[in-house]
Amino acid sequence: MTSQSDPTTSHSHSAALFERAQRVLPGGVSRNTVLRQPHPAYAAFGKGCRLTDLEGVSRIDFSNNMASLIHGHAYPPIVQAVTQQLERGTAYMMATECEVSYAEHICSRNPGFDKVRFMNSGTEAIMVAIKASRAFTGRPRVAKIEGAYHGGYDYAEVSQTPKPEAWGSIDHPNSVPLAHGTPVSALDEVVVIPFNDVDRALAILNEHAEDIASVVLDLMPHRVGLNPVEPAFLDAIRSWARKNGSLLLLDEVITFRSTHGGLQMKYGIEADLTAMGKMIGGGFPVGAVAGRAEVMNVMNPNGEKFLFPNSGTFSANPISMTAGLAAMQDFDEPAVDRLNMLAERAMKGIDEAARATGARACVTGGGSILRVHMKEKPPRNYREAFLSPEENLRLKTLLDHLFDAGFVMINTCTAMLSTPMGEAEIDALIGACGEGFEKIAKMP
Repeated sequence: MTSQSDPTTSHSHSAALFERAQRVLPGGVSRNTVLRQPHPAYAAFGKGCRLTDLEGVSRIDFSNNMASLIHGHAYPPIVQAVTQQLERGTAYMMATECEVSYAEHICSRNPGFDKVRFMNSGTEAIMVAIKASRAFTGRPRVAKIEGAYHGGYDYAEVSQTPKPEAWGSIDHPNSVPLAHGTPVSALDEVVVIPFNDVDRALAILNEHAEDIASVVLDLMPHRVGLNPVEPAFLDAIRSWARKNGSLLLLDEVITFRSTHGGLQMKYGIEADLTAMGKMIGGGFPVGAVAGRAEVMNVMNPNGEKFLFPNSGTFSANPISMTAGLAAMQDFDEPAVDRLNMLAERAMKGIDEAARATGARACVTGGGSILRVHMKEKPPRNYREAFLSPEENLRLKTLLDHLFDAGFVMINTCTAMLSTPMGEAEIDALIGACGEGFEKIAKMP
C-alpha cells in the first residue's frame, strides 16, 4: 500500500505523479474526464464497487469507468476467463471461436440483431454505423440530436457542446464544430434537430429528406439531460425514416444495459442499425454494430452488395471477446431487473432529499443510470439542460462534496450502477446527496 498522505497537499504521491505527467502528456492526462483540482486522483486498485486511490482512500465507484464496468472492478469470472485466454495469446491474424460465440450471444438478446460486427470502441461503432448507412442508402448526410454525444468522429461530434451564442434558432439549430479546424464540409453534412420536439424535428428533416442516410438517435442521451425519449418523438422519427428511405441508427453504447436487449426493447422498436460499446467489453476496449442483415451485408466481401470494406487490427480480439461474453452472460434478465430497481430506489431517494432541503435540484435517468441536475424541473432537451454559471457552481459544489464523502461520479453528476452494489451503497449515496443539497441550499 502506498503512503496515505493528504491528497490535497503538494507532498502527496498523486501530486508528484501529476508533476511528472505534465511533462509528457498534454494537460497531464490522456483523457480530460479524469482531471480535477489540484490534480487527478490516481487509482491503485479496484475491487467490486469500490475504487482505492494511491493515497489509500477507498470510494464507492458510481462512474464505473464511464459506464464500461457493469460488474464493477476485478469481477472474478472475467478475471478467470481472461487469464486463461492470456495464456493462449492476445490477438491473432486468424478468426476465433470466441468471436462467433459472442456474436451468437449478442444477437440472441435482441430480435432486431440479425448480424453483428465488432470493433474497438463506441466511437468506432458509431463511425462504422454511419458509413454503413451511407453505403446502403447512397446518401451523404446524417441527422443527429442537438447536444448528443456520439464519440469523436467528425460528423458525430457536430453540435455536441454548442453554446447559446453559437447554437442558432431552435427552428434551425446550427451545425457547431466541437474541435477547432473541423472542416466546413463535415458541418454541412450533419443536420441538427432538437430532442423531443416532433414538429420542429420533422420540419428540419423534411428540408433534407432526399439526402439523409440515417438519423442517429440515443434514446436517453446523457449530455442532452439523460431524459428518456418521449414515445411520440421516437415514433415520429421511426416513421419519417421509413417513409423517406433513411435508416434509424440507435446509439446504445451506454443504454444497452437498460434492458436485456437494449433500451429500444422497452419501446418495442427495432433499429436498422445499433451501435454498442462500453459494458459489452467486460472492462476491455470494444465496440459493435448490429442490425438488419440486408444493411449489415454492405460489409460482407462475399455478398452481392459489398459496398463498405471494414476491418481493424484489434477488432474482435480474443481478450475483449472473452471478457465481454463472460460479462454479458452474467448480466442476465434477473441481474438487469435487480440493478434497475436499485436505480429507481436511488432516484426516488435523491429526489426526496432535494425537495426536503430546497436545493433546486432534480433527477433524471432510467435503467441503471441516473443524473442529478441543479434545476427544479427535468430538462427535455439540450438547451434546457445547459448549465448557467450559477448552476455550474452548485453542481461543482455537489460533486466535490460527494468525492470528499467517498463517491466517484461522472462529472455531470451522473451515476452508473454496477452489480456488486446493493441497498447499502444506494442509501449511502442518497444520504451523501442530501448532505450536499444542504450545503447548496445555503449558497447565495
